Amino acid sequence: MIYCKRCLEPDTRPDCVFDDEGICFPCRYAERRHEIDWAGRRRELEGIAAWAKARNVSGYDCIIPVSGGKDSHRQALYARDELGMRPLLVSCAYPPREQTERGAANMANLISLGFDAHIVSPAPETWRKLMREGFFRFGNFYKPTELALYASAPKFAIMFRIPLLIYGENPALSWGSAGGSFDGDANRMKYSNTLKGGDIGPYTEAGFDPKEMFWYRYPSDAHIERAGLRMIYLGYYIPDFDDITNAEQAIANGLQIRDGIDGVLEDIGQINGWDALDCDFVQVNQFLKYMKLGFGKASEQCSGMIRAGLMTREEGVALAKRLDGKVAHRYIARLCEFLDIREDEFWETVERFRNPKLFERDANTWRHRFPLDGGDAR
Repeated sequence: MIYCKRCLEPDTRPDCVFDDEGICFPCRYAERRHEIDWAGRRRELEGIAAWAKARNVSGYDCIIPVSGGKDSHRQALYARDELGMRPLLVSCAYPPREQTERGAANMANLISLGFDAHIVSPAPETWRKLMREGFFRFGNFYKPTELALYASAPKFAIMFRIPLLIYGENPALSWGSAGGSFDGDANRMKYSNTLKGGDIGPYTEAGFDPKEMFWYRYPSDAHIERAGLRMIYLGYYIPDFDDITNAEQAIANGLQIRDGIDGVLEDIGQINGWDALDCDFVQVNQFLKYMKLGFGKASEQCSGMIRAGLMTREEGVALAKRLDGKVAHRYIARLCEFLDIREDEFWETVERFRNPKLFERDANTWRHRFPLDGGDAR
């Protein structure tokens, strides 16, 4: 397992690219940010906004896919207040048993700031059964439900003839992930590592009724092209679309963050309390990712802070070693109850998906064979 020499990015991330000097692509992009013509990108963004306004036949210039979190607040407020657009917010909500009260309150807060919104809520039992299938088949219970999270907004855009979708960060530039692009174009987002082109085949083959999966079917490329639908990453066009700025602005506008027992960093495997607010199962999924790929949410967050010059690599290493892969037992217990599985079934599945090249048994614990250190990449 190799780590970037500047941040904590590992080569186990799908589609990660390192150069000959052992530097990851997001770090190389970050070092050139001062050379970017941000004024030019702003003009390009304003041109896109004007293009969308000229094609407004529904009353809405754009759709903003939202969860109610910090990025959602920033995207919606920026589109309306900075670009003068009239956005429609579209949210694919977690089932009531899964969504946190904090998440529901944050979505309500965002709407209360003066936005129209459509809330999509796929049938809870189908959603739950798909999560169960994703857990046992892929070791990732969100893999099938992310299809609905991402497919709902373009479906609405096509149905209501809304010309533009505005997403937040570009995953290729921020994390080196597939599904992004090297500019602001988000039209190929569905080809990310998780969405795999929007294919529902594995689930219909497992017995799920295609008639119950309307919200999980991503529109085809041909359908998107016929609709003239354009999708962009807002983070490509503005210099301060980042976790810190987005969180500060969202909190100033009423965002509730994690606090009390749900804000204990060692329990959630994160370096802050303003991520993953609408569902507590995210922490468990990050733990599963850690066991498969050898890195967790904390190292990913630290890498972003290091690239922004807000943390040294040594500080990031210390935080990530303390928090990566951590999750409180109560979140695992709640997930098992939700999926209707026994905890021993959960741990058997974790063991089945544990990467033996990265982890080995040490008595009753798993030991990381390539732990982060403060030096160069291994």
